[in-house]
Amino acid sequence: MQKKDVSPYGFLPNFQHFATQAIHVGQEPEQWSSRAVVVPISMSTTFKQGAPGKHSVSWVWLGRSRVGREKRDAFSLLVEYSMDLGVFLTYWSDFLVFILGLAFASGLAATMTITHLLKSGDQIICMDDVYGGTNRYFRRVASEFGLKISFVDCSKTKLLEEAITPETKRPLALGADICMYSATKYMNGHSDVVMGLVSVNSESLHEKLRFLQNSIGAVPSPFDCYLCNRGLKTLQVRMQKHFENGMAVAQFLESHPLVEKVIYPGLPSHPQHELAKRQCTGCPGMITFYIKGALQHAEAFLKSLKLFTLAESLGGYESLAELPAIMTHASVPESHREALGISDTLIRLSVGLEDKEDLLEDLDQALKKAHRPNAY
Repeated sequence: MQKKDVSPYGFLPNFQHFATQAIHVGQEPEQWSSRAVVVPISMSTTFKQGAPGKHSVSWVWLGRSRVGREKRDAFSLLVEYSMDLGVFLTYWSDFLVFILGLAFASGLAATMTITHLLKSGDQIICMDDVYGGTNRYFRRVASEFGLKISFVDCSKTKLLEEAITPETKRPLALGADICMYSATKYMNGHSDVVMGLVSVNSESLHEKLRFLQNSIGAVPSPFDCYLCNRGLKTLQVRMQKHFENGMAVAQFLESHPLVEKVIYPGLPSHPQHELAKRQCTGCPGMITFYIKGALQHAEAFLKSLKLFTLAESLGGYESLAELPAIMTHASVPESHREALGISDTLIRLSVGLEDKEDLLEDLDQALKKAHRPNAY
């Protein structure tokens, strides 16, 4: 009998067959006339029909939109099949099951399309510590269409319950209907694609979103689908390495005398650590920490890094570092940033796939340089 994988640090065991499905589902060479092992890509936006409405290919692009469920490409099939098994978008959690998926031009395009399911007067409850672009869209765009936007600390269930008004449609207590994910990040994993993914558990909801996506034009390019499909092949091994490196960096920073505080769910010091172990198979490479000192120390630290690149985004094979208050969350109102703890000394890391010893050495030297006299 094959021994069941055991996840380190007390997290849930890894999903079985995940790597195999990511490599093979929807990728059968027999479906292509060339029998290509790698899914072929066509950049054409239109195809000749044998007769009106009679397509001569198994899938087709019309203008900017994919048409017909039976004509979805291998990437969409992979998304949908894996959704049904609960192992794709929910890599770190298995408490939701999805059956249908759609790929969008970006995460924000997916968010916007989902928002179009609502009407004026409806309420959106959003976690307060959300991507800066999503915060900006809800606060300055969606709210202008009469939607009620409530930013809530969802780690506090009492606040979440209070935010759910009698008019709120299908609250979380009844189960999620839609899951949205930014494939720009870990799924693609190579920092060369912008894409959003949406999964739903209802055929009617899927058809509504597909209609809206077609109407809005929020579709990804064939090449982006090709690249993201490629990235999925190494998702499992990459996530294992992100977890290994992320844990090493988090533990190192928490023990460093020049670090005030580390926020990482893999650490016992995190308030939701036990919850994460019950729901997740591991943690990604996202870490935030407060450097001791003031803004000038944070800036000096970032300027002194050699392996970590000063850049926004996350989830790629390379390690990144940024200052949210000035970069990713600059558009969030200052009062809101203060409430979230996004101070001038909060630094966000996206820990990549480099050798962890090199990453720790880079962080150590940058922290020491940041606190040297005349370092800024």
